[in-house]
Amino acid sequence: MTDIPTNHPRYHSLMIRERIVQGMRDGIVAEAGLIAHGRGEALDYLMGEETLPEARIAEKIAALKLRDGSNSVISVNGNTAVLAPDEIVELAELSGSKIEVNLFHRTEDRISKITELLLDAGVKEVLGGKPDAWIPGLDSERGKCCAEGIGSADVILVPLEDGDRAQALKDMGKTVICIDLNPLSRTSNTSDISIADEVVRALRNMIEFLKDNPGKNVFFIKDESGKVHSLHGFDNQKNLEAIIHRIAKRLTDLQS
Repeated sequence: MTDIPTNHPRYHSLMIRERIVQGMRDGIVAEAGLIAHGRGEALDYLMGEETLPEARIAEKIAALKLRDGSNSVISVNGNTAVLAPDEIVELAELSGSKIEVNLFHRTEDRISKITELLLDAGVKEVLGGKPDAWIPGLDSERGKCCAEGIGSADVILVPLEDGDRAQALKDMGKTVICIDLNPLSRTSNTSDISIADEVVRALRNMIEFLKDNPGKNVFFIKDESGKVHSLHGFDNQKNLEAIIHRIAKRLTDLQS
């Protein structure tokens, strides 16, 4: 990996970029994953490379939904695996979720390498290597899943997701949580809870929130302004609209 000075103003973002590139060289990230990452990085620029208040609310609600699910699953692709293996495992542990590898550009070699990466991070079991079920409505390799995991999940977290699978999972009656820096994407507008934040930040924020609220029945949360939000009254579309307005305002302010 490139030696990046720790005092570089964009150290964190550049290190993440290097991890994605190394992941591609190691055969974990698909080449198309580099394009997807660059697109997300551009949007993160527009958000100031920080967690917006609306994203933080979505992260808290998503963490609780994941913890409260009867069979919650974290779906993992190559990009997510190389960027946040430790965070995935810790969030799964705190929320009682299963982990399943699901890939669009699926090969047995990639499945094996991602599984090994997650096992090395400390999880005891990773699903996805031996799919025995199919997500209706999908013709791609992403349709393959495990009945024990994604197939029977009631709540599913899909970081860095494809819009077609998000819709297919919704059609199965699942609560879909996505992490997607693009508030305009089909994935964001299909999911029940859309987290418009960089994936490592998002997962760490969810972990921190669950650590601060261990085993508690939480029905209301407060945002940074002190406004109270109901766990069951979350309006995903309004939340996304607020993020779009923040981006627009930031662009306007940069012009002045």
